[in-house]
Amino acid sequence: MNGFPIRMEHTDLMTTVRIRYWAGAKAVAGTATEEVEAATPREALAEVGRHRNDPSFDRVIGACSILIDGHAAHDADLDRPVVGVVEVELLPPFAGG
Repeated sequence: MNGFPIRMEHTDLMTTVRIRYWAGAKAVAGTATEEVEAATPREALAEVGRHRNDPSFDRVIGACSILIDGHAAHDADLDRPVVGVVEVELLPPFAGG
């Protein structure tokens, strides 16, 4: 199961998804965190995108690496139904050293 917590089980119920934005994602979102009700992380991300209706937001978020409860998420992980409060972190590309 990809090392994710047990609480990521199949369900058709909506649950709280806490989205945490970092760096450029935080700047374009205009907030550090927000919560939405959704059945999957992908639905939560779609909801915050619809709420903003901003191509800049979509572009930055589309380039982000995603963590779900502290674990690197792959595309299929975004469609896994969640149970309980789940934290999705959006980390935009960065450079430095």
